[in-house]
Amino acid sequence: MRAGPAREAALKVLTDCRRRNAWADAALRSRTGDLSPADAALCTRMVYGVIQNRMLLDYDLRAYCTQNLEKLQPPLREILQLGAYQILFLDRVPDRAAVDTSVELAKSAGRPRAAGLVNAVLRKLSACRDHLPPLPEDPVEALSLRYSHPLWLTARLVDLLGVEEAEAFLASDNGAPPLEVQANPLRTSPEALAAEWQAAGIEARPHPWVPGCLELTGAGDVTALPAFREGRCLVQDPAARLAVLLADLSPGQAVLDLCAAPGGKAFGAAMAVGEKGSVLACDINGSKLRHVREGAKRLGLDGILQTREADGREFHPEWAEKFDAVLVDAPCSGLGVIRKKPDIRDKDPAALTGLPAVQAALLDNAARYVRPGGTLLYSTCTILPEENENIAEAFLSTHGEFVPFPFTLPNGEGPYFCTTLWPQRHGTDGFFLCRTRKRTPGGHRQRDEALS
Repeated sequence: MRAGPAREAALKVLTDCRRRNAWADAALRSRTGDLSPADAALCTRMVYGVIQNRMLLDYDLRAYCTQNLEKLQPPLREILQLGAYQILFLDRVPDRAAVDTSVELAKSAGRPRAAGLVNAVLRKLSACRDHLPPLPEDPVEALSLRYSHPLWLTARLVDLLGVEEAEAFLASDNGAPPLEVQANPLRTSPEALAAEWQAAGIEARPHPWVPGCLELTGAGDVTALPAFREGRCLVQDPAARLAVLLADLSPGQAVLDLCAAPGGKAFGAAMAVGEKGSVLACDINGSKLRHVREGAKRLGLDGILQTREADGREFHPEWAEKFDAVLVDAPCSGLGVIRKKPDIRDKDPAALTGLPAVQAALLDNAARYVRPGGTLLYSTCTILPEENENIAEAFLSTHGEFVPFPFTLPNGEGPYFCTTLWPQRHGTDGFFLCRTRKRTPGGHRQRDEALS
């Protein structure tokens, strides 16, 4: 008996994540290419399921395992986690199948002597699934374990949102994110795309409140769809779409995207400014810019969008006051996109402490590239004030040439000049948006202040 290709691939992905610090999405792409669609889907669900629930799985496994999980020979801990996830979360997988395939994984992974341990632990877990160990009484500790988020992050969310809404945020992180795409207006319309997909048996619904976005159900691998291959759409969360909408772009304008990779906002900006406009997409990572160029070519934007490898903190005098709009989607902790990249929750918080200095430096430098009357849009995919509101407020306090440029969201919220989107409130990624405007010379000072 074999464990099956889906489970074998899932174990390899989890092993890659542990041994090479690989991101789960990248490891999945490398390990599922030869699987059938059904096996690839099962593999993906198990990998993300284990990562999303790892703390809780280990908490339950420790109650029935006489050995220290951290000291088990690799990859036994991952094998037990995969088995426990199937028993506790996958109703369509019989417990017996979850146990037996886990035993086979131990044998095929070169740990035949541990097969008995795997069998015994998972059988006990299955027998006790209705009487699992109680969670701690402390509400923060309980939420941390129930949704497998580190204690520091759970405590911070409770501080920001309160217990009830923090739980809603954590639950959304562990849910399946919707698949959302934007139509390429240079080649089609959302209505035409929706009709095409509906005819192909794919449910395509307009996003409830962000124009130009469609939510897909039953699409499978979106990159295999003709509309994607032909450059008539791009995958983009509505929050990222809003960043482009709020940049207030018009045909013929010049746009700088200072931290462009993977390219979604630069693509949206190119669509907005059209053939008479221009977008300069910069990033410090040259290999990522190659993917930006490939995406631009697929979308038919390569005549509008150019790339440049550059550190966004370094000043280029030739760009000074040359752009109608500058986008700064700054590197950040990524805590707003855990539902799409569940392994972000495992980041070392100590490594995040230097991010605000980088974000502030990017914004300071970007300010020099905005022409008078132009727009500077700052965004992140995190929800922490020290990376968001604090950065925006400090920028305005030291840059008197910029003023708040208020906006109202398409759902009627506002006006704001900066706001945080939350998955449990808005149905988008966790995302921060801040729009400012550069004052026009002398005589227009009063009008600028009125706009703010």
